[in-house]
Amino acid sequence: MSLFVLLALPFLGSFVAALLPTTARNLESLWAAGIAAAIAIPVALAFPEVRDGVVLTERLAWMPSLGIDLVLRLDGFAWMFAMLVSGMGLLVIIYARYYLSPDDPAARFYSLLLGFMGAMFGVVTAGNLIQLVVFWELTSVFSFLLIGYWTHRKDARRGARMAFTVTATGGLALLAGMLLLGHMVGSFELEAVLQSRERIVGHALYPVMLVLVLLGALTKSAQFPFQFWLPHAMTAPTPASAYLHSATMVKAGVFLMARLWPVLADTDLWFWIVGGAGAITLLLGAYAAMFQHDLKGLLAYSTISHLGLVTLLLGMNSPLAAVAAVFHMMNHATFKASLFMSVGIIDHETGTRDMRRLNGLYRHMPMTANLAIVACAAMAGVPLLNGFLSKEMFFAETVFVSASPAVEYGLPVIATIAGLFAVVYSLRFGHDVFFDEAPLETPRKPHEPVHWMRVPIELLVLACLVVGIFPELSIGPMLAAAAGPVVGGELPEYSLAIWHGFNTPLVMSLVAMLGGIAVYMRFGHRLKYRARRGTPVICLFDGRRIFEAVLTLCTAFARLMLRWFGTRRLQAQMLCLVVIAGLAGLASALIVPLAWGDRARVPVTPEFVVLWVLGGVCAIGAAWQAKFHRLAALTMLSVVGLVLCITFAWFSAPDLALTQLAVEVVTMVLFLLGLRWLPKRVEQDAPAVALRAWWRRRRDLLLAVAIGVGLAALSYALLTRNAPQSISPFFIEHALPQGGGTNIVNVMLVDFRAFDTLGEITVLGVVGVTVYALLRRFRPPREVIDRPAQQHVVPEGVWSDLMSREGENQVQRFLEVPAVLVRLLLPLAGVFAFHLFMRGHNEPGGGFVAGLVVAIAFIAQYMVSGTRWVETRMHLLPPKWIGVGLMIALLTGAGAMAVGHPFLTTHTAHVELPLVGELHLPSAALFDLGVFSVVVGSTLLLLTAIAHQSLRARRRPADEHQHGEH
Repeated sequence: MSLFVLLALPFLGSFVAALLPTTARNLESLWAAGIAAAIAIPVALAFPEVRDGVVLTERLAWMPSLGIDLVLRLDGFAWMFAMLVSGMGLLVIIYARYYLSPDDPAARFYSLLLGFMGAMFGVVTAGNLIQLVVFWELTSVFSFLLIGYWTHRKDARRGARMAFTVTATGGLALLAGMLLLGHMVGSFELEAVLQSRERIVGHALYPVMLVLVLLGALTKSAQFPFQFWLPHAMTAPTPASAYLHSATMVKAGVFLMARLWPVLADTDLWFWIVGGAGAITLLLGAYAAMFQHDLKGLLAYSTISHLGLVTLLLGMNSPLAAVAAVFHMMNHATFKASLFMSVGIIDHETGTRDMRRLNGLYRHMPMTANLAIVACAAMAGVPLLNGFLSKEMFFAETVFVSASPAVEYGLPVIATIAGLFAVVYSLRFGHDVFFDEAPLETPRKPHEPVHWMRVPIELLVLACLVVGIFPELSIGPMLAAAAGPVVGGELPEYSLAIWHGFNTPLVMSLVAMLGGIAVYMRFGHRLKYRARRGTPVICLFDGRRIFEAVLTLCTAFARLMLRWFGTRRLQAQMLCLVVIAGLAGLASALIVPLAWGDRARVPVTPEFVVLWVLGGVCAIGAAWQAKFHRLAALTMLSVVGLVLCITFAWFSAPDLALTQLAVEVVTMVLFLLGLRWLPKRVEQDAPAVALRAWWRRRRDLLLAVAIGVGLAALSYALLTRNAPQSISPFFIEHALPQGGGTNIVNVMLVDFRAFDTLGEITVLGVVGVTVYALLRRFRPPREVIDRPAQQHVVPEGVWSDLMSREGENQVQRFLEVPAVLVRLLLPLAGVFAFHLFMRGHNEPGGGFVAGLVVAIAFIAQYMVSGTRWVETRMHLLPPKWIGVGLMIALLTGAGAMAVGHPFLTTHTAHVELPLVGELHLPSAALFDLGVFSVVVGSTLLLLTAIAHQSLRARRRPADEHQHGEH
């Protein structure tokens, strides 16, 4: 099956899962399990090819002009992680079916889980550095949503925020590092990067690039000093913890380090940063795990420690150590995921995860206890289990490392101590919970779960046993296929035999095992029943406190800046923006002096001069009338907009003129609604206030004149210069043959620069939703919204003699006729918008202006009939307009890729229809339809939210409007 199909499956499954009813729990779980199986089976069947060293690659042209394509590559290492992502996801989905309670929104959980599966699959199969970063950040987004799945819990929200802040910040550093890496290689293709070691290591930017890349990797894998976020992420549902925090997300960092190991490793800087962070994390995580009373907290710190072990192995600059790192990634996923699921069963059946309240569960849950004990033994490195094999390889690498004496003697000691700690916390889990005979104090009487809830654990524990007993037969070929790409293709000699004789690594294992048992026998009871608030070492490296202190400092700094520079007066904010823009323009003019060009001048047209004299007079009048009569000022300002529309038409730009006219109408309505927010004018007789107002007006006049003259000079300088390298001839020559249309402006928007347009409508949709979300909390009561809109859109100062109760009734009766006319106007506006839309590819028009026309028609309904009438009669749902529009635009681009063309490539067809004749059908029309839908939805959402605010302002007492500038 195609790799792109496999990548699209989980995202499609996530979308469908979100639409499934929450009550259909079996349907939801079966759907999610089917998607995971549909990915896992083809990936598993690809093993014979990747075992032979074949790299499966697929490419789709994305932006060929920039040299950026979508590339998916599956080698042995990516295959191993793809199996972890899909296979472990399948087991977690089966487990979650019985873990989630009937009150939990299961559809949302499976939707998020499948979305995360797709993001992680994209990370491990990415063949382009920028593509990898995009999916990397998607994993942070989906993990944030999964950690905060139980939104009613404060600790879940805080843990999700902390995890997202740390990992997303590391993702920004990773983006910068990948940009540098691509610059150093001359390509963002992973294949080219993996073949450019000498160029990368010898480059002057190598240290900066390496630090940035490692920041992304270390934050994602919770390595020192960023290890603090992972324990707080344990507020996620246990199935999410078993998936994200044992097998997939937290391994993304070590995956990236292993992926780039052939080109970034084997330098002193790599050794000290990666090896140092790994060694500290290994020891601190194991030490902290011994003191945890929450079972998931114990597993969280042990996960940190094991990830530190993998990081240390990758930092040792040894191919054999890299093989051991890959081996331990596989082993850790099996025993840690099974332990997380076991904890979920314990919590599910007893009602608590507190080890101080859990005792002697073996009598009540023997099957679960046996499975968890075996997994604990694998975590501790007991022989005949998979954890023992990779731990032995780790011990051997620390013994035979070649470095300074301090490192050569220190690493084996650190490894042995960490192994001792691992035995202690494994014994705490296995013995304290299942065999301690202290009184049982659980909220619910423990019992075994349904068998299918244990099936995933049984399969994982079976894997621990099979790999531990028959390593060469079971895991040998997979390990060779996965480790080969990490070490550059040529594997070092290694053995997966259970017995290597009595050697130093075995002695280290015995010391760790016996020492751990002795420590537990001596201090185990104290560790369980004498709670400690912290440990001296952990307090010294308490990243959570540092993180919260940094957030507090940032908040305090933001408040200080707000106090110094912030103001509720819009005029002061606009003054700052205009002054900064003016200074920037002045500085540019000083660096590159303005000079008039020798382009032939166009003769002055008296009619055009009269037009702009009228526009200038109206602009000055608007500024003057703003002091006395706001509605009059707004009317004059609209005349300036009309003059601008005529100017566009004068210079043969009908598209711009038509769009500007529609924008002027929307803007006028926006300003009319905004007048309700402005404070009432209060005359101030104090001399100081009058003097300040006099100075402010003169200052603003001088500033306006200066900025206006500067912009006029800049425009004149640009228009009088010859442009030998103008891009206009290209679009004029290629609009019809390549874009299939004669309207050059529309062809540019929906074809040549369609990617820019996609970004713009995305921003427009985000702005509309954001403004609505911000103003939604101020939404007025329903009884106010139900009233006709004409009672509250009348600006202040208009019809003031009709604002009594009798006056309002007169206005309502007066506007009944316009209400009927406006409702009749809607179908006419729809026909006109359809006309503009259909002619847009060859004549002035298009989706944007058609969307504005439809939005204006709907806004008119709001104005004369009220929000409630429109909602009940027309059922307008602006957010869905935005979502559908973006989906149409994306699917249009994806459709081009499906037939082998770059994203958003346009194809034009000419169809002969009876009685109609030849019909021009460009695929760009579908993209334009998406633009139309987003414009309608965003405009309606913005103006509806602002109209609700105006309703609220109408209901406020007059004295609430006295603040602000008078």
